[in-house]
Amino acid sequence: MKKYILVALAAATALGAASTADAAQGCGRGFHRGGYGRCVPNGYGYGPRGPAIGVFYPGRGYWHGGRYWGHRYGWHGGWRYR
Repeated sequence: MKKYILVALAAATALGAASTADAAQGCGRGFHRGGYGRCVPNGYGYGPRGPAIGVFYPGRGYWHGGRYWGHRYGWHGGWRYR
């Protein structure tokens, strides 16, 4: 019985000794390893994104998929572009 208690205590000590840097893979607080092994920040907002679908951009029109459309109107609960 003493051996089981000793093994359980050793396992709890080993699991409790893991630090935050180990969890972050050596990058530190607020960072993690990216796809190519670099340290990248956690969260969103890595830079500008492409145009949003259904948004009007002055001088261009409404963006919908692969091109800009000049006009849009409601059609069957959604939008139709022409």
